[in-house]
Amino acid sequence: MSATTKLVVTVVGGLVLTAGLVMMVTPGPGLLGIVAGLAILATEWDWADRWLTAARARLQRARAMAEAMDPRVRRRRIALTSGLAAVTAVVVTAYLVVADWPRWSVRGWDRAQSFLGFLPELPGM
Repeated sequence: MSATTKLVVTVVGGLVLTAGLVMMVTPGPGLLGIVAGLAILATEWDWADRWLTAARARLQRARAMAEAMDPRVRRRRIALTSGLAAVTAVVVTAYLVVADWPRWSVRGWDRAQSFLGFLPELPGM
């Protein structure tokens, strides 16, 4: 394998793994993201293959626990998570309407636009 292939696999796998880790504390399928990221990394790295085995076992345990969960509890958790996501979206939108975009986010977006010219302008900018 070439160094370019290893670099691309490492970057893509790292991004997917990072997204899975973020989804562990935010709404989303965190364990699936972690397993997918490790599966990508395992094509090039032995340590990722070892971690993938442990992550798959954890995913199977989580799946079994979810299937054994009372449907009422599952519906309540889904409703609470959806409600929390909606409240968060409303709070962030209200903040942006009242206080405008924070300076650090505008600077970061401008920097990203300098590298990736296809990114649109922020709303209201």
